[in-house]
Amino acid sequence: MDGAVYGGAGGRRLLRRTMAKLGLIAALLGLVFFLSAGTLRYWQAWVFLAVLLVPMTAVTSYLVKNDPQLLERRLQMREKERPQKLLVKLASIFFIACWILPGFDRRWGWSSVPPALVFLADAFFLGAYLFFFWVIKTNSYASRTVEVVPGQEVVTTGPYAMVRHPMYLAILVMYAATPLALGSFWALLAYIPVPLTLALRVRNEEAVMIRELAGYAEYRNRVRFKILPRVW
Repeated sequence: MDGAVYGGAGGRRLLRRTMAKLGLIAALLGLVFFLSAGTLRYWQAWVFLAVLLVPMTAVTSYLVKNDPQLLERRLQMREKERPQKLLVKLASIFFIACWILPGFDRRWGWSSVPPALVFLADAFFLGAYLFFFWVIKTNSYASRTVEVVPGQEVVTTGPYAMVRHPMYLAILVMYAATPLALGSFWALLAYIPVPLTLALRVRNEEAVMIRELAGYAEYRNRVRFKILPRVW
């Protein structure tokens, strides 16, 4: 893919495409949050949308200009590996539950998260998203799906010097923070299966990388931990 193409009309098309997708995400999340809550007077959701969408828009604009190939890869959603297709469907259920249950909690008053804890959760979410940006800035092959593309090399610098799958570390923190940022303790129950589904995804992904990516087996032996430094 010629990066020069993206400097002109190609870049504008990619930017319009990704911004349209961001707009759709914002609209869908707004519907999920406010319909489940039954009200627009849900300040935790408004703050969360800002914490999510402002940096996401900034990162998207950065990628359009500096790494359009990565952005194109991250727009691809269809998994090639059969186990990954099942895991993505399963994980989607838990992720959606993390978004929708807080609204019902807000509607029926199941729990009450102190504002200070809500803002702390927002801060953790934002920090995890910035860590996610560091990951994709370090690894231009960090696509959304499990695959090895022609010319791909093993990345061993930055966050990859600490753990083999730093992107999943960012995802774990973001989704752990989401229920609290949306003002719900009960919605944390939906998060419990998330680490297990990611662990299963990592297991299959590592098998693919060892099989198809030259040098990954040596990197795996050198960097011991998968997601959590000094833990796993």
